[in-house]
Amino acid sequence: MNNTLLEKLDGLVSRYEEVSTLITDPSVIADQKRYVRLTKEYKDLGRIVKARKEYIDTLDNIALAKEMIQEESDESTRQMLREELSASEERIPRLEEEIKLLLIPADPEDDKNVIMEIRGGTGGDEAALFAGDLFRMYSKYIEQKGWKMAVSSYSEGAAGGYKEIIFSVTGEGVYGILKYESGVHRVQRVPATETQGRVHTSAATVAVLPEAEAFDVEINEGAIKWDTFRSSGAGGQNVNKVESGVRARYMWHNPMTNEDEEILVECTETRDQPKNKERALARLRTFIYDKEHQKYIDDIASRRKTMVSTGDRSAKIRTYNYPQGRITDHRIGYTIYNLSAFMDGQIQDVIDHLIVAENAERMKESEL
Repeated sequence: MNNTLLEKLDGLVSRYEEVSTLITDPSVIADQKRYVRLTKEYKDLGRIVKARKEYIDTLDNIALAKEMIQEESDESTRQMLREELSASEERIPRLEEEIKLLLIPADPEDDKNVIMEIRGGTGGDEAALFAGDLFRMYSKYIEQKGWKMAVSSYSEGAAGGYKEIIFSVTGEGVYGILKYESGVHRVQRVPATETQGRVHTSAATVAVLPEAEAFDVEINEGAIKWDTFRSSGAGGQNVNKVESGVRARYMWHNPMTNEDEEILVECTETRDQPKNKERALARLRTFIYDKEHQKYIDDIASRRKTMVSTGDRSAKIRTYNYPQGRITDHRIGYTIYNLSAFMDGQIQDVIDHLIVAENAERMKESEL
């Protein structure tokens, strides 16, 4: 095991040194797409090189402690050495697991920011209310993580909540965590409008899209048709008087269907029209990027049950049962009974279980 793992690691050290030289090369820095890719590779390899050093140091400490125990005559010193040996031997399996995870090829999207969409599905007013509950849940979670959120556009439900709400989330490793939330979320509860006390089932759909960088997608900005309109909602009288809201229409050729599709994007995020245009353009890039990468996402999803959400957004991923106070994640068959805390944004436990399940499958896939 030690030799096999060290052989894998040794080959990566030379690549780490090569990349560290490349990212200082002016011609590489001038090529932004390549520079960003290499900088990320350098950061990822840096973690592996650091873990490799700790692993080798621990193996050396084991060999040295064994040698000294054989040579040492003082029993108290021998006991101290045995304790050091035991501590080092206990660290080895942990380090090996850590290194195996680091050796698995990372999802290139994981470090990206995201654009999230929540839409009320089947269930009418109750579905819109549940979409509002999910938005509140994610808002609380995002706040706990120290990330930033900005709402781009929304459409309110007749009885409250949202028919649809679209927002961006920025922070470190956002997509790598929130991607598990893509899919259909089903709720079972007694709606406020129900007079007979019967439990109804309704649903909301969550889509988590990795935000595209400017160089990820080629867009002919001259072909975008822009409309402006007066925003509605919170923000004072100024919002209604000034045409700060923007709408972008863009014809995109879908290479998978070989047909042209019109993509429509709106943004009423700020009172500043140029800023709204900039953010609408970012959303447009993201939607196209998402469509172009769907084949790649489908391929991952076909191999990993925990990623079914990103491959098939019509898949039911989770049930929220209010009468029982229960949440069940159907991808890994995990059930917990802390619905109130969960809806208050305490969703990390379920995400952690999904990450563990996915990593186990990725290890199997990589034969580690």
